[in-house]
Amino acid sequence: MVDASLMVPGNSVEAQNCHVHDSISDHGIQDHHTGTGGQDHKGRAGTSGGIGTFQHLSGELFKMMAGVDLVHVPYRGAGFALTDLVSGQVQMMIDSITSSIEHVKAGRLRALGVSSATRWDMLPEIPAVAEFLPGYEAVGFGGVMAPRGTPVEIIERLNREINAGLQDPAVKARFMEWGMAVMPGSPADFGKFFAQEIEKWRKVVNISGAKAE
Repeated sequence: MVDASLMVPGNSVEAQNCHVHDSISDHGIQDHHTGTGGQDHKGRAGTSGGIGTFQHLSGELFKMMAGVDLVHVPYRGAGFALTDLVSGQVQMMIDSITSSIEHVKAGRLRALGVSSATRWDMLPEIPAVAEFLPGYEAVGFGGVMAPRGTPVEIIERLNREINAGLQDPAVKARFMEWGMAVMPGSPADFGKFFAQEIEKWRKVVNISGAKAE
């Protein structure tokens, strides 16, 4: 149960990229989804920074929704996983935009799609996965919370001030540099979003059997 009265939105969301090594023939998430890229997708190795990480669960959500067979290869950290993706030891990875964008620009990796519900402003040419897999969304997020029992008037003032700050163009630009977008709203908005995220990822964990190490 999420007590929405404790939520003080001043939130940000972080999208990820779905990448493949440049040797893979898929040229769009639709190829990876439908298997039309000219290669057998069965047993293709998808990597993450470890069991139970956000990258891992984002991949499990993709598998569930797309009906594809991917072998999860967990690493002891996303940096090691990204290194092996670049070298071709594994074929795909869902990772943060900021961690991988330079590899994409250099042609070492190909970005198939972003994990946000819509295209990302810093990479408008890359489609959202949801354009080919309706309903797919996997974003990390952060927000501000206050202790239980905090007076409502303080919650409301914090909400107003934080939301005002998030509208500053300089603040928005800095978040975008970090691969994040601001998500202003009310305490009720944040409480609803938080509860929906808990339920969504609980289902992914239960169906996939993922367990944090």
